[in-house]
Parts: sequence; C-alpha cells; structure tokens
Amino acid sequence: MTEREFAIEVVSKLQREGHQALFAGGCVRDELLSLTPADHDVATSATPDQVKALFRRTHSFGASFGVVEVLGPKDAQGEWLKVQVATFRSDGTYTDGRRPDSVTFSSPEEDAARRDFTINGMFYDPLAHRVIDFVGGEADLRAKVLRAIGDPRQRFAEDKLRILRAVRMAARFELTIDPATLAAARVMVREIKAVSAERIAEELRKILTNKHRERGVRLLGEVGLVEHILPEVDRSPAEWERTCEAVERLPVHASFELAFTALIRTAGPGIGAIRRRLRLSNDEWGRISWLFMQNERNFSRDELRSSLYPLLAHPAAHELLTLHRAQGTAPDVLEYLEGLLRDLPPETFNPPRLLTGDDLKAMGLKPGSHFKRLIDTVRDLQLDGVLTTRAEAEDKVRQLLNGL
Repeated sequence: MTEREFAIEVVSKLQREGHQALFAGGCVRDELLSLTPADHDVATSATPDQVKALFRRTHSFGASFGVVEVLGPKDAQGEWLKVQVATFRSDGTYTDGRRPDSVTFSSPEEDAARRDFTINGMFYDPLAHRVIDFVGGEADLRAKVLRAIGDPRQRFAEDKLRILRAVRMAARFELTIDPATLAAARVMVREIKAVSAERIAEELRKILTNKHRERGVRLLGEVGLVEHILPEVDRSPAEWERTCEAVERLPVHASFELAFTALIRTAGPGIGAIRRRLRLSNDEWGRISWLFMQNERNFSRDELRSSLYPLLAHPAAHELLTLHRAQGTAPDVLEYLEGLLRDLPPETFNPPRLLTGDDLKAMGLKPGSHFKRLIDTVRDLQLDGVLTTRAEAEDKVRQLLNGL
C-alpha cells in the first residue's frame, strides 16, 4: 500500500462516519501540477477526539491545533505509513509571529482562508475526484502566480517565515509573485529577523538544493531578504550578478554546501558571523568553510604537488573544482585537475607518511615545536617525489637538525 492509498482509506472511513474529509494543502497543489506529493494531509470536520476514536493507532501530533497523526500498515520499504488529519479550523492572533495563540474548529471555507498562499489553500475529494477551491488557487496555478490569501500583510504578520517561503515556492514552481504579495513582502522583509535561525536555514536548504536555485537566489535579492539574512554578502550590482551567475552554473544536483558557498562567495571575513547566526550543523559548516577558504585560491598546472595534493585529497575536492568552474576559472587548468582526480588512485594524493612523531622519537629526538616543522618538511618532499623511502626521510631529518 502507498501513502496515498492509505490517505484515501482514511478519507473514506471519515466520510462513511458522516464527517467531511478532504485532501488539503500542498498535496492538492502537487497533484494538480502532476507532481508526486511528499505526503498527503487530510482536513476534516471530525474533532481530534472523534478521529482518535475512529482509528486504532493514532498519535497526538498537535492536538491543541486539531492535528492527529493516523498510523497505518508498513509500505513496500518497511516504513510505517502515516497521515496527518487536521480538523477544519480558523486561527486566533499570532503573538509570536509563528503559531496562533488559539484555534477554533470551523468550516472548510474558514480553514482555507487561514492558509498562506492560494496554491496551498485548495482541497480535493479523492473519492469524488473533485477539487474544492474557495481561494482561487486553481486559477493562480494556471496563471503561474503566487498570491497570498486575503491581505498579504496579515498573512506575513502571522508567520514571518512566509516571506521566505514565498521566495522558495515562486522559485520551485516557476511562479510570478503577485504584485500586492511582493509589495507586502518588501515592506515587511525586516520582520524575517524575528524568525529562528533553524527555520531560516531549512528554507535556504530547500531553495539551494532545488533545480531552480538561481531563480530563488535572484528573488532573495529582489525581495530584500539577502540584506537581512546574509548582510555580509556583497550586493553591489556587478558583484551580485556574478554571484547569481555562479549559482546558475552549478550542476542540477549540487549539494546545499556547494550552493551556499557560491551564494556567500563575497562574504569575506563575515563568514564567521554567518556561521554564528544561521547555526548550521558542524558537518555542513566544515564543508562550507573549507570550500569558502579555498575558493580564492589560484590554481596552476605548474603548482608543486606538495601544495596541490592535500587539496585534491579532501572529500570536497570535486565540489571545489565545480565551484571554480561556476565562477569562470580557466577551463584548461580545471580540466587538468579534474583529470588528476579521475585518472589517479585516491592514495596518490594522500600516501602513508614516511615519518611520524613516533618515528622521530625512535630516532632519539625529544618532542617539541620542531617536530611539526620536521614532519611537515618531510611530508612536502615526499609528495613532491624528492623522498621515497623512510631511510631517505631519516637522512633528511638529520640534515635539517644539523642546519638548526
């Protein structure tokens, strides 16, 4: 059984018991666009208690907001099927700019009116095969327009993240933002600072890993979000255009870390402030900071192997060369480096060391600050092909010690 088939079973059971039950939100939009929804949400006139009484296995996912998760059988991959069932509701005030202070169970019309954009405000009856649209979402989808439901300033005031979501959705679905919605976003853009770093980072991940990421980045600039989310990025017209072009040249399946580095390529020392503000994971920042630091490097075919090989040994070496290519680095140099990565075994770039600290101690040397200098010098000469055996490395150490 698929998740959609299970969701239809949930709708069918609710309707048999006399309740209204419909697919709601993003899954309706995706099906109208002939896309496969990530999940199927159900909206119903049944209260949370009624939903829990009808289904054997449920989880109170957000009972205070009328949401119950209904659990089904396992799918073909052995994962439990889950469908969120939410009672039709209208929302009270949004004191925290994220969630309503209170909700009132209501009708489908009122439930649609509280949602963010018209394309997300539609319902679908999978049994009657009928779209139920109180907000004009179907027409906006055909016209390729992203429009806030009702007063856009009120929608953005309720949840400031919607300003960033407008950019993501317009980019993802190749929509034009309705003029009134765009104007409201621009007026209220500074309100994005009230949103948590984690929520902002998640939206950026979705924008930058989508195939329409370049459109998303341009919209971030058009709305004015860059100045408030990433103020360290150079927004002068010429430099910003180079950034957008670099993002555009990335491969379709570029990672978030690669795309994000392209976006902040002009941040300079400000990368530290970006790291503190966005709170990305350590793994993400490890990769981003390495790509960022190496991004200004000038490559040469004549570069010593001791300088080049440690770079090519890094797990993100391919991404670094991709980033350079996106920014217009000389293609002949990049083709040479890509050829090395393609034609030489990985151990070429990071062979076992000829000497370690323990080896130096075995030679009778006392540990100290000179250990690192000796080991690094031997390593460079090894990578350059000057030293090939441990005996040669030990001889070199003795020569270096005699020169101290």
